[in-house]
Amino acid sequence: MAIRGYGQYCGLSRALEVLGERWGLLIVRDLFSGPHRFGELEHSLAPIPTSVLATRLKDLEKAGIVERIPVTIPRRGTAYTLTEDGMALEPTLVALGRWGAERMGDPRPGESVTPESLAMALRTTYTKPGAMEGAIELHLADIVLGIRIDGDGLHLAPGPLTDPPTVLRVTPDIKRLIVGELTQDESRAQGIVDVEGDPVGLDLFAAAFTLGA
Repeated sequence: MAIRGYGQYCGLSRALEVLGERWGLLIVRDLFSGPHRFGELEHSLAPIPTSVLATRLKDLEKAGIVERIPVTIPRRGTAYTLTEDGMALEPTLVALGRWGAERMGDPRPGESVTPESLAMALRTTYTKPGAMEGAIELHLADIVLGIRIDGDGLHLAPGPLTDPPTVLRVTPDIKRLIVGELTQDESRAQGIVDVEGDPVGLDLFAAAFTLGA
């Protein structure tokens, strides 16, 4: 595809030439959760057209943002992953996501939450919770995310943890706790969050993920 230039000698215009096409940044967002096969990206980015996904991946490969790697589990094939240049976009996407999170409002008809979008939502609201560390298994409907917070920061991965000390089962209204509209006790009383295991995990979650910081 021919590069769509802006006629501007500017770093931002160069970035937009690579990432400004529709779906480009969301492909990068999903790959922050780890390598994805083409079909997995199609599923997580639905309703992206197959032809658009193929084109965007090709563009991102040419730009050195994405590369293909061999995978063997659950079967042999090829997956897409971020290069070092692609991983360097994380602070930019986190800042954009945080800016957008403050303007989301209520879900629009037909909008869904995916494991990848939930993981990015947590990255965008993450605030280092002082000396607190720990592990949490988060459930939102049929989505499960493993969350670990330690001296190296935040670690997120789709799927359950092994013997998590705390399991949090939440509804989409967990955003009200994150933005400070509700306290932990109010969130539990209203059925927005249910705590299984060590209740300190909810303290850690509330301290780590906030738009009020």
